[in-house]
Amino acid sequence: MKVKKYLAPSMTEAMKRIRGELGSEAVILSSKAVYKGGFLGLFKKRKVEVIAAIDPVSAPLQTVTKHDPQQASQVPDVDQSGGAELLKEIEGLKDLIKRMQINSSDRKYPENLQEPYDYLTEQEVDPSLRSQIMDELLEKWFAFKQRSTAEEIQAWLEESMLAILGKVENGKPGLQKKYINIVGPTGVGKTTTLAKVAAETILKHDKKVAFITTDTYRIAAIDQLKTYAKILNVPIEVAYNFEDFKRATERFSHYDYVFIDTAGRNFRNPQYVKDLNDLIHFTDEMETYLVLSLTSKQKDMEDIYRQFATIPIKQVIFTKADETSTFGAIFNFIHTHKLGAAYITNGQDVPDDIEIATPSQLLKMALEAKKYERSS
Repeated sequence: MKVKKYLAPSMTEAMKRIRGELGSEAVILSSKAVYKGGFLGLFKKRKVEVIAAIDPVSAPLQTVTKHDPQQASQVPDVDQSGGAELLKEIEGLKDLIKRMQINSSDRKYPENLQEPYDYLTEQEVDPSLRSQIMDELLEKWFAFKQRSTAEEIQAWLEESMLAILGKVENGKPGLQKKYINIVGPTGVGKTTTLAKVAAETILKHDKKVAFITTDTYRIAAIDQLKTYAKILNVPIEVAYNFEDFKRATERFSHYDYVFIDTAGRNFRNPQYVKDLNDLIHFTDEMETYLVLSLTSKQKDMEDIYRQFATIPIKQVIFTKADETSTFGAIFNFIHTHKLGAAYITNGQDVPDDIEIATPSQLLKMALEAKKYERSS
């Protein structure tokens, strides 16, 4: 038997090298995360150390010359007289290894890991993020000698997804500033979302609230917010220009919170954001939330965020969760931009149909939207 140790940046890369050098008959004996490099113990890079083996009787090694630098990492031959049990285990694993196609366009995993991979694919999790999660699952699967149950693997999947959300602050909208500004493109439900957050602030926290709308492009938008203001019994001012906005803020100076509704216009037009900056002064007294619809394409979300990048965005609010069955965009967006979510909405009812976007709530929605089928 030939045994060889590999050091790679990820399990995927390690498997590629093993497959290329030892062939598809090779098996994994062990794997673990190691940290290499750095300066004075800092900035070390995470790598994966994998020990693979091949039985030369059934599948000979590829020819390697004596001067191959890879020889430096090769482990001496295992004493075959004491390896009967190991050889038996290898035979049982060969079929699994054959199915582990590393080609990203048609990637296959052992049966228990194929289900979470398919789930992440169906949820439209970005391929690079999906590979990262699957690398983590593979490491644990090998560490437990491929004996993990479906329940354990699901727990690992949830742990990895929660870790992505845990890298930023989610579910803590705070409302630490007096002025709460809601921005975003047309059609994402900004006005309804603003009314929901305002209603929660009034009903749950007993705060004194007022509305300002700068959405003067649509009469219907002004009427809609006026209707919400009447229902919630709060005052409202319409600001057509900066002077109107300034007078409105002076009128509401003694209120706890002032919620500001902005115009929903074509987010691809840079003039829209410029007009916002001219109309609203984004001071230290203001928190701004970007509203994104989960029915939007991932690319549109990215374009919207870049368009509003000149405005200090505190967090995002994801809307229309009830109109989609895929939630990968949440994980993709948070992972890419390191910007957390404050709320997630799932309907039109005010003050209902809104949830604080805690990591556990986001994960729950993602798992329940399209039930993850576990193998028995």
